[in-house]
Amino acid sequence: MARKKRGKPHEEENGEAWLLPYSDLMTLLLALFIALFAISQTDQTKLKAMSQAFSAAFNMGGPSFFDAMGPNPGRMAEIPFDEDKGNSAYIQENQALTEIQKELEEYIEANNLQDQLSTQLQEDGLMIRIKERALFPSGSAELVGESQRIAPVIAGLLATIPERVVVSGHTDNVPINTPQYPSNWELSSSRAMNFMKFIIAQDKRLNPQRFSAIGYSEYRPLADNATDAGRSQNRRVEVFIARNYRFNPKEGVTENKDGTGGGAPSPRTSIQGTNSTPGTNGVQGTGDNSQVGATGGPTAGGKAYTMPPALASQPAQ
Repeated sequence: MARKKRGKPHEEENGEAWLLPYSDLMTLLLALFIALFAISQTDQTKLKAMSQAFSAAFNMGGPSFFDAMGPNPGRMAEIPFDEDKGNSAYIQENQALTEIQKELEEYIEANNLQDQLSTQLQEDGLMIRIKERALFPSGSAELVGESQRIAPVIAGLLATIPERVVVSGHTDNVPINTPQYPSNWELSSSRAMNFMKFIIAQDKRLNPQRFSAIGYSEYRPLADNATDAGRSQNRRVEVFIARNYRFNPKEGVTENKDGTGGGAPSPRTSIQGTNSTPGTNGVQGTGDNSQVGATGGPTAGGKAYTMPPALASQPAQ
């Protein structure tokens, strides 16, 4: 009996066998890319809509794989809300202080105040130094007319930034002994306090909580008190704008533990005014919310003062 020959398999059967695993592979790859896209997004509304669309398309039923995606609360708790982005915060703050210094230097040059005002951008912040004769008579803490030109400009600059401001008074080593000022401590403290309050009164945008006043007496000299020129240089008031951020090449921008830039030097004497609030580095803020003498805006010589365009107002924080 002859054997029946088996027919050769159709080529179509062999040629179509790969389609099933190929389609499964494409489906898995599509799901993978969609999952990666969804992981990179934090929009829960879009994620939920995508989950519902896939569940309906594949008719899976039950909980969807995408339901478990999105931010993990446990993991997010370990990540700081304000993520450190390198030194960008330090750079932005430094640019703002540099711009303020530039504007003030232009004002000094335009008004020939080089012998009365000076600025210095330091590691801890921006220092503005004002000679005694530009603000006070000798041996007194009463502001003179020249301060009407200087205070509004400084107030306008300070209103555009949120940093802390420390106003400090300094004297030479010549003793003083009057009923009002028994020593240079009282004189330097009164000068710092009076000028600080006068600055705050120039611009209603300024928050008194940002300000502190310090009296250093004769103990922070810039020059030798043995000469008249040295003593004149030491009699001054300083307005210090303290940085909030410090440059750290290893760890990026860091903020001091007390929430400040640590810019102000340690005080020898602290001034405390009405409703005082603790300052930084042991300095007592004045907290004086009174606006005595305030004009509702900067003034110069009793007339309204128009700020330069670069000093456009932005509410201080």
